[in-house]
Amino acid sequence: MSELHEYKCPNCDGKIEFDSSSQNMQCPYCGSEFYVDSLRIHDEQLARGSSVDADWSNVSSGEWQERETDGLRSYVCNSCGGEITADSTTAASKCPFCDNPVVMMDRFSGQLRPDYVIPFKLDKEAAKQGLQKHLSGKKLLPKEFRNQNRIEEIKGIYVPFWLYDSDVEADIRYRGTKTRMWSDSRYNYTETSFYSVERCGNLSFECVPVDGSLKMPDDIMESIEPYDFSQAVDFATAYLSGYFADKYDVTSEQCIPRVNERVQKTTEDTFGSTVTGYTTLVSEGSNIRIINGKAKYALYPVWLLNTEWQGKTYTFAMNGQTGKFVGDLPLDKSAYWRWFAALTGICTAAFFGLCLLLGLVG
Repeated sequence: MSELHEYKCPNCDGKIEFDSSSQNMQCPYCGSEFYVDSLRIHDEQLARGSSVDADWSNVSSGEWQERETDGLRSYVCNSCGGEITADSTTAASKCPFCDNPVVMMDRFSGQLRPDYVIPFKLDKEAAKQGLQKHLSGKKLLPKEFRNQNRIEEIKGIYVPFWLYDSDVEADIRYRGTKTRMWSDSRYNYTETSFYSVERCGNLSFECVPVDGSLKMPDDIMESIEPYDFSQAVDFATAYLSGYFADKYDVTSEQCIPRVNERVQKTTEDTFGSTVTGYTTLVSEGSNIRIINGKAKYALYPVWLLNTEWQGKTYTFAMNGQTGKFVGDLPLDKSAYWRWFAALTGICTAAFFGLCLLLGLVG
């Protein structure tokens, strides 16, 4: 069996959890409240992992200090003696028998230990309200889905992210055109001028996030961005108490293609926004060099909600810091076609009225 850690109230021995409202640890039994910093002594047993600081070619591969076999691992709950089974990426969970929050301490030894954590700012009730707000005003949402919607599962989870810093040197070439039109009594004229445009410069990027969990779809995790890293704090396991947490199963090195893609696109968009005054603008080529790359390991707060309807599971996610909410919804096809028919009728009537006004029809 592997090691578990539970945070116990020194006054009544009840379980204590991180409270997103007060940003402190609270005991729900005797009402005692504790500063997170006062519990950091419990983390001294963890080996202090250092953040990765290297060029992309030498960035940390995230090798475990202690090799773990694939599959499930077992833990014994310190409160009730029940067995807790978790996969190799689970870092914080709850006992299925007594519901006590537990932290898998071996998940944070050596290089596994995160550098930073952004604590939850919003609670479970805020996540439920976020779902209702997400459903409101959707005219093409099936009425039955709205009325019969039941949340099957809701959980707060700390998702592992790699945060990349880098400098960029870039030069991008564009072909632009300017069009001028005029007419006289005999002809209409169009003059098109062609220009070669070049932009060169440097950019710096800080904390570009890429989620390090195979369980989390990249599109969902990127859709609930951004996070405010200025509110990040040094990692302490106390923040995980009462929530779920995963450790990364995608290394910082494996995430490099994705962060390069994000940095390149942002660079191109930023440079392109400086070129104005042209009728058309097409990029002809670019040379973007990413240098001085380094990565940090952090845990970001996410609320996940699952609901089922007509045999299909719909997953929603909410940024546990900002409240940004995303998730796909079913489409009421009959309502869609009614809407489409009504819109087509309006457009047809408007076009016919315009033709009458111009005398194109009798």
